[in-house]
Amino acid sequence: MPTPPPDDPKAGDLGRWSILNPHPEAVSDRLFAQLDFFDPRDMLQVKYEMLRRVHVDGDSVVKAAADFGLSRPAFYSTLAEFERAGMAGLLPKKRGPKGARKVTAPVLALLRELLAEDKHLTGAKLADEVQARLGLRLHVRTIERAVAHEGLRKKPR
Repeated sequence: MPTPPPDDPKAGDLGRWSILNPHPEAVSDRLFAQLDFFDPRDMLQVKYEMLRRVHVDGDSVVKAAADFGLSRPAFYSTLAEFERAGMAGLLPKKRGPKGARKVTAPVLALLRELLAEDKHLTGAKLADEVQARLGLRLHVRTIERAVAHEGLRKKPR
């Protein structure tokens, strides 16, 4: 995605919020061409107007997608996300893993066991033990987050 010029605060904000349209020149819709209110750089506005054009104005999906510089599959995925979550569904999703993939049930069981014996073990020592016993190398911060998330350092009631 192109970096907006430093003298364009709106484009800078759109970029920080990850809703800067990488291809605003592809938006050929008449309102975006005629009115300053409509900004082809604002992907959230582009997606919403594309959906509205089909559902309120009755345009075809093919025409709306083309006018807004998107594909038909992009229209349908945008529609599905909008139906699922409203306007929030039009915001970009966080990329990458959504959680700790290596912190499995056996890892948590080992952490519980180790912390039951000694609540003061450091994240580094716990990571060393996980590697020694399970052959799995985990970052110290991953271990610390798992311990905090599971509440493993809390004293039993």
